[in-house]
Amino acid sequence: MRSVLLAGGIGMLGTLLGTRYAIRFLVGRGYGQFIRDDGPTSHHTKRGTPTMGGTVIIISVLLGYAVAHLATWTPPTATSLLALGLFAGLGLVGLADDWIKISKARSLGLHAWAKFGLQTAVAIAFGILSFQFPDARGLTPASQAISFLRDLPWLQLPIWLAVIWIVLLVASWSNAANLTDGLDGLATGAAAMVFAAYTFVNVWQYNQSCAWADAGTLCYEVRNPHDLAVVSLALAGACFGFLWWNASPAKIFMGDTGSLAIGGALAALSVLTRTELLMPLIAGLFVIITASVVLQVGWFKLSKGKRLFKMAPLQHHFELLGWAEVTITVRFWIICGLFAAAGLGIFYTEWVVGS
Repeated sequence: MRSVLLAGGIGMLGTLLGTRYAIRFLVGRGYGQFIRDDGPTSHHTKRGTPTMGGTVIIISVLLGYAVAHLATWTPPTATSLLALGLFAGLGLVGLADDWIKISKARSLGLHAWAKFGLQTAVAIAFGILSFQFPDARGLTPASQAISFLRDLPWLQLPIWLAVIWIVLLVASWSNAANLTDGLDGLATGAAAMVFAAYTFVNVWQYNQSCAWADAGTLCYEVRNPHDLAVVSLALAGACFGFLWWNASPAKIFMGDTGSLAIGGALAALSVLTRTELLMPLIAGLFVIITASVVLQVGWFKLSKGKRLFKMAPLQHHFELLGWAEVTITVRFWIICGLFAAAGLGIFYTEWVVGS
């Protein structure tokens, strides 16, 4: 557990202390956020707030993971390196998007197809590599089975279809995190809760791993769950530390750099812990916000121009109803916490009933 706690501590200190210097650097060069003219008018006051703060989150997580392994003198694992690779890879796509917004002085970054293509390329690489690197028991980081609390044996996929499934998960979660990042501190705080919940999942899977469980007992066939706990708490700590600067009124935004990276981490953890269908419950707030956009677009087309919400994503609907930004954020955090608790409750209950 020393490496897990150390990674979380370094991740938190990295963003808590490092973001101050990032703000000075970005403000000094005028790297500020551009605000959509069709969004809530209250957001216009945020114009010019430094963005690309997600780079601090990425660096802090990578630093926390590296220091934890150096301090305990343990080698990194293929599973965690894949998770961090997807996390950082999508972060770079977001960084390119943020940089274009800043350099072109506009609210739109990469062309939609270019952004989608880069996300897909990173996701395909992650999907293919996830079925490599078998351990001594022949276990690869990812499984060809769709999973809920563990692999579902009746939902085995051929390797090509399993890669497509992973690509869809990566696209879904990266865009869900991107849509959730619409209010000061909302996505950051919600992500911290989800990653903290997954730290518990990973530690529990490690303690009940099939690698050393007695024959016939309920266990988890997950590759390197302890090292995934190191990654999870580093992510939770980094998001928590960044929240000091990102809470309302935000001194910095994480931008697409942070939101796409966080979405990639959510997808990676769901795949590598064999909990792909549990993640939508633990990260239920991200699902609700994404669903609001899908419903808004669908209803607009079916009703020939009518809107289901005043504005999507959902948090902006409540803004236009007159709710204060802080009120929306805190209440959405509460909803996120309830979803995370419910997910952990189901995860633990399955173990108790099954054992």
